[in-house]
Amino acid sequence: MGLKKRLTAAAAVVVMAASVFFASMLGAGETEDKDMPVTWYGQKETIHFWYYDEALTNFLNSAAVAFGEREGVRVLPELVSENEYLEAINRASLDSGQMPDAYIISHNSLEKAYLAGLAARIQDAAGICNEQNFPAAALSAVTYQEKLVGYPLFFETSALVYNRTYLEEWAAQSAMKDLLNAGETEDNPGEQSEGIPIDEELLEVKTEEYFRNALPDTMDDILRIADTFDLPMGVEGIMKWDVSDILYNYWFVGNYMIVGGDAGDDPEHIDINNPETIQCLDVYNYLNQFFYIESDKVNYDSVIQDFCDGKIVFTIATTDVVKKLADAEAEARFGFGYGIAPMPDVSEELEGRSMSVTNVVAINGYSQHKALANRFAAYLTDECADVLYSRTGRVSANLKADADNYDLQVFKKEYADSVPLPKMMETANFWLQLEALFSKVWNGADATELVEELEETIAIQVQ
Repeated sequence: MGLKKRLTAAAAVVVMAASVFFASMLGAGETEDKDMPVTWYGQKETIHFWYYDEALTNFLNSAAVAFGEREGVRVLPELVSENEYLEAINRASLDSGQMPDAYIISHNSLEKAYLAGLAARIQDAAGICNEQNFPAAALSAVTYQEKLVGYPLFFETSALVYNRTYLEEWAAQSAMKDLLNAGETEDNPGEQSEGIPIDEELLEVKTEEYFRNALPDTMDDILRIADTFDLPMGVEGIMKWDVSDILYNYWFVGNYMIVGGDAGDDPEHIDINNPETIQCLDVYNYLNQFFYIESDKVNYDSVIQDFCDGKIVFTIATTDVVKKLADAEAEARFGFGYGIAPMPDVSEELEGRSMSVTNVVAINGYSQHKALANRFAAYLTDECADVLYSRTGRVSANLKADADNYDLQVFKKEYADSVPLPKMMETANFWLQLEALFSKVWNGADATELVEELEETIAIQVQ
């Protein structure tokens, strides 16, 4: 299931499960670890581990076997339905003898899991949850009320993808125009003097200089390339992205629209309606006049296909694009050079900041084997981090992983300074409301009025 569908399901869980969660709070709460006598399963202590992402199956099974052999225990991974996932954990914890002792969950569900007693404060005996192993965004994602209540496993965020071949062509065009302009006569501006040859060596130097500066620092840089690039045959535009999905839009306002602070859990730290946010949205509205992207006629898959077909120069993508482009290149379905870069700022004055979602390993507060569950969680997120991507396509939140993969490192750099999705239950539908706001602004609605309405709505929900 895609990220958007997962977040939609998570938002629905809040409404359906609130009464169940708060009813169970009194039964568990935050308890200190008092591991009960071992569960005998062939004379070995056993823990159950739940997950809902099928892509993790081989990775988790291998990790469970290796960890079990080393520790002399059993770890039993179980793939369960993503529908009503947290409610199923709650029911199993209250009524079943085979509750999950640990499980994978999106970080934005940690508040409701913690308040229901389903996510205990981690023990972290190995001392891995620190800035030496994880970036600030990962640690913020697993923090609730200044407590670490999970281990960061993998993340999703966005980055800028560009066609290197086209940027090289733009650099060559720009360098040639410079030399031609330098050869204009004083009496006939705009016309090159006859007999003045092009200095090929100087042309090469200028082309390299333009290409070194081609990667955009701001959206203004992309617009300047658009203004000066004679597009090759078959190229439909400079830039296209899925403007209907907040994951690819949030970076416009992420540095200024604050909901819950860095950890996304502080109802006193909300700042939505401010001048900078409105200015960023005004820039976003202007870009529709420049790029002419019809929000109801594009989606992420179609945009990536257009990029692979060489129809656009820039796009915004999530981590899955690394494998998609590598596969397309290997199968001769992509005949261009390409690269991945951090997201640009909105303008010279306005900074951008991407949104991120972190999947974490939580320890069930009802578990009778918290110490073992904590050790396995630490093992997954630290010792197994470097093989996570190769076996699952998911990018580890651990700083030590994927050091030799430049493209993944770009995403990890973007992730490090990203804004984790808020985890407050009262704002569970915030991203859906913001997505609707972006859609209206893209299609010409007044940003000031919409931002005021959103802040009022969020304030009511939180209060």
